[in-house]
Amino acid sequence: MQETQSEKLREHAASRDFVCIVRDAFRIFARRSATLLGSAWAFVGAVLVILVWLLTGPTFHFSGTWQLIINTATTVITFLMVFLIQNTQNRDAKAMHLKLDEVIRALQEARNELVDLEDLSDEELKRLEIQFKRLRERAEHDGRHSGDVEPAEAR
Repeated sequence: MQETQSEKLREHAASRDFVCIVRDAFRIFARRSATLLGSAWAFVGAVLVILVWLLTGPTFHFSGTWQLIINTATTVITFLMVFLIQNTQNRDAKAMHLKLDEVIRALQEARNELVDLEDLSDEELKRLEIQFKRLRERAEHDGRHSGDVEPAEAR
């Protein structure tokens, strides 16, 4: 008897361990939170919260507790947002690297040694930066497109 796609998915989900489930749930939560909290509406909401806080200042005589409320709230929110933003940026950077790696591998003229640039030392990256700067300058001087200059010419 042939299993349906949904039955296969249920079996797969049941076989996954707790860590995998938590990681996937956090990934989804972080992505949605970053999208929502990075919107103009979230900014407007934050401004409104601050305005309400400011307007309540005279009522509470600008007390230490009144100040502590906004300080604590912003500190906790900032602390949590660091993890959400970092997770989202790490995933986006990894996806971008994979896409660029695929483009480099697909182009015959591209130098495949550029695929793992993120693993190079700062000195090696600086040397490559200088090499590409020379390529660009030579291309501009010769009136050519930088793609017309051979990488060996830049040395």
